[in-house]
Amino acid sequence: MALQPAAGAKDLNPRQVESNRKLSERLASVFRLWGYDEVSPPRVERLDTLMAGGAIASEDVVRLVADEPLGLRPEMTASIARAACTRLASRPRPLRLWASGTVFQSRAADEGGQCIEENLQSGVELFGVAPIEAEMELLSLLMAAVERLDLQAQHQPRLLMGHTGLMDLLLSPVPPSQREAVRTALIQFDRLGLEAIALAPELRVTLLSLLDCRGTPIEVLDRLTSCFGAQPLFDDLHRLCRQLHGPAASQGMRIQLDPTFQPRFELYTGLVFQLVCDSKSAPVVVARGGRYDELVLRCGARPGEDFGAGFSLAIDPIRELLSEIDPPAESSPTLMVAFSQQSTLEAALERQRFWHQQGRAAVIELHPFNDRSQAEQQANDQGGFQLDWIDP
Repeated sequence: MALQPAAGAKDLNPRQVESNRKLSERLASVFRLWGYDEVSPPRVERLDTLMAGGAIASEDVVRLVADEPLGLRPEMTASIARAACTRLASRPRPLRLWASGTVFQSRAADEGGQCIEENLQSGVELFGVAPIEAEMELLSLLMAAVERLDLQAQHQPRLLMGHTGLMDLLLSPVPPSQREAVRTALIQFDRLGLEAIALAPELRVTLLSLLDCRGTPIEVLDRLTSCFGAQPLFDDLHRLCRQLHGPAASQGMRIQLDPTFQPRFELYTGLVFQLVCDSKSAPVVVARGGRYDELVLRCGARPGEDFGAGFSLAIDPIRELLSEIDPPAESSPTLMVAFSQQSTLEAALERQRFWHQQGRAAVIELHPFNDRSQAEQQANDQGGFQLDWIDP
């Protein structure tokens, strides 16, 4: 039987590869404008780095058979944080880095066994800046990057934000022995599970009402203030959302604050966010990020510099979103240089060099044709090439 790719792996056609390259270049141009330097973290890392001290589950990591515990990176943040705290430790803070590359995640396939998902990402990391200033820069940068992607109104982009501090606030009146169960129910939006936990009736009513506490930042923060009183965190979030209001409105992007929102990877110890868009079939996450100070501290950051935050954009879903509305850009057709029995390959190679000097894509047929019609048929069979026929 024919060889098949591994479960979850993808073969990209030339057009998809070209689209990915162009999207990555657009994002790179924005990152450079903001003063971020490119790095290239390794695809293979030690498992203790990849798992970020337990923040990433071992089953999410693709393990390699080796003499030491190694795996393929499920995301790039942990690797870049390690480099920032070791090889780049002497560089002054704030340290601004960006990277683009493939990440690999392991999950259970529907039919059982392991499925490896391979995705292209491009993102930034900012080290050495405390809240809330770093978040203001990063989310402003995210807005600039998304604007460069030319997402359309029909994609209905929406920025979903949460904060581990908000979750801690929700859990503060819960007895310590029940906090993990309540936290799980809140994150999973499990109303029945929350009702089943043995809580004081008044506390249960409050938590059930907060389960629906999501919407515009002003509405949510006002409601939280009525429940918990004024908090410095609320002031920070108000400031951040005021900064984002203008850029978001100009792009038709809605901002939603959800105190119960927590990402899949438990890297984050502050603000967390996702940018979600609607495709023709289902919502897709095109960007995600947040603050991860504990990870930076675990990597060995010096006191006073143990701050880190960043985000990544998922190139493959963005490409698919844009392909739904944008037909492939028209470009000059590729030339196919072909020659007759009376000409030579040397003459054809010289003609091809001429076209390349003009900036035109040109391929060459290495064997002569009996007549022009045979060459034209070959040009059509090769994908509609434009024939450049040499017959002295």
